[in-house]
Amino acid sequence: MTSDLPRLSRIEESILAHLSSGSEMYGLELVRASGGSLKRGSIYVTLGRMEVKGLVASRQQEKPPGAIGLPRRLYQVTPFGLRVLDAWNLARERLAWEGAS
Repeated sequence: MTSDLPRLSRIEESILAHLSSGSEMYGLELVRASGGSLKRGSIYVTLGRMEVKGLVASRQQEKPPGAIGLPRRLYQVTPFGLRVLDAWNLARERLAWEGAS
């Protein structure tokens, strides 16, 4: 049964925790919100991997008239991503409690 639970890296878990508030965020916004635990060089690769796993969804932000550069990609946690994060948190709490005995 536990093999059905997707693996989460520390970075993926942190991203899900930041997105779990329900707001959409772009990659560099996640880096800033993490206080340095997420790195600019790996955030987009990780978000792409998480999107393939179904943990997050993304959309391209509308580009304002006259804006230059590429539009931002906004990410949000999926219902599946929230369930996975909840399961990981529950497992961590359970293991910490059992270890205290």
